[in-house]
Amino acid sequence: MSGLPSPILELRSTSCIRERCAHILDAGLHDRLAHFTVDPSQMREAVEVTKRVTLKRYPDLRVPAHSRFAHFDAGGQPRLAELHGMLEGLSRQDRARALIDLVMVSVLIDAGAGTSWRYVEPSTGIQLRSSEGLAVASFHWVKSGALSLREEPFRVDAECLLGLDESKVGEALQVDEDNPLVGVAGRAGLLRKLGEVLQRRPDLFGACSRPGGFLDPLCSRPTRKLRAETILRAVLDALNPIWPERRSLEGVALGDVWPHPAAGGGGSSKGLVPFHKLSQWLTYSLLRPLEVAGLEVTDLDGLTGLAEYRNGGLFIDTGVLVPKDVDITARPHSVGSELVVEWRALTVALLDILANDLRRELATNAARLPLGSVLEGGTWAAGRALARHLRPGGEPPIRVISDGTVF
Repeated sequence: MSGLPSPILELRSTSCIRERCAHILDAGLHDRLAHFTVDPSQMREAVEVTKRVTLKRYPDLRVPAHSRFAHFDAGGQPRLAELHGMLEGLSRQDRARALIDLVMVSVLIDAGAGTSWRYVEPSTGIQLRSSEGLAVASFHWVKSGALSLREEPFRVDAECLLGLDESKVGEALQVDEDNPLVGVAGRAGLLRKLGEVLQRRPDLFGACSRPGGFLDPLCSRPTRKLRAETILRAVLDALNPIWPERRSLEGVALGDVWPHPAAGGGGSSKGLVPFHKLSQWLTYSLLRPLEVAGLEVTDLDGLTGLAEYRNGGLFIDTGVLVPKDVDITARPHSVGSELVVEWRALTVALLDILANDLRRELATNAARLPLGSVLEGGTWAAGRALARHLRPGGEPPIRVISDGTVF
């Protein structure tokens, strides 16, 4: 990764994410944005809503980091206990590899599901939607051994990922004419490309050609302590080839990086704002497997808030962000549109502000309530609760056309 051009390294840093998003927030505070005005007086409402939701869900304020693992027990079923029981007797490293296999597949299919899709768990009849539905569907898919050459539960092999197509993914996620899921082809494409990377990059995934091999290079480092941003950079390096080639710079595909006139910056990366939402979501979700392997992850607040529609919806639904054109809620928007990029950037910058305000309200600090816990407690749940209260089906205030590869 050190051989990458410096503008690419810059765009993969969380300091750049924060800096470019802060530029856009500053433009908003001075009413220089095309699509949103920013009303700081409403931030207190956003903080209060988040505080109420956080205390209801975690009254002792022992809030875990936002991660995919929070969704696997959806519907009150102890699926994680079942998973750990099945892994009992394995070494710490092998347990961690199995958890990484599961969570990497699960995160990569976790872009927005749309409002019509649901997953019915065969063993319980529980019906789940959105992220929880995708989590439980992927849990059972990986548990079944369908992604393993030896049909081994909770193992994922590159060869099986390479053989996936839209119909196989659709079958695993119970997709049919009466149960449509947006972006199925995009999700299948991501998993196939993951299979290609697993085979091509043993330096990043070890010799086992499975997602869990991601653990091996991290464990080979001279220290058992790793900064969260170090893990993110490893994720970005490993997974960069799987993302659609929307935009490139100096011959390198950028992934979740988009232009905005207020982004600032200099040189060849000027005007570009990075988010790396799915990569950061995966990084948050890797914390538990890495801890199982005996690694200590530090500097959790080095990661940023996630630029997605639940966190972003919180700020619109509490009046912090006000669309300049009321008609934008009447039609869907492409993920690369200036409006959506603006919304996502404002969301990232405002999450840092809200986190500090929330800690003061709760008489705590960043060490006890890091940003990942603020998201989990938190802003994501508050955004969803407001959406369900305000709109049929819990739709976000702004609809985004998803291809299953961004958020």
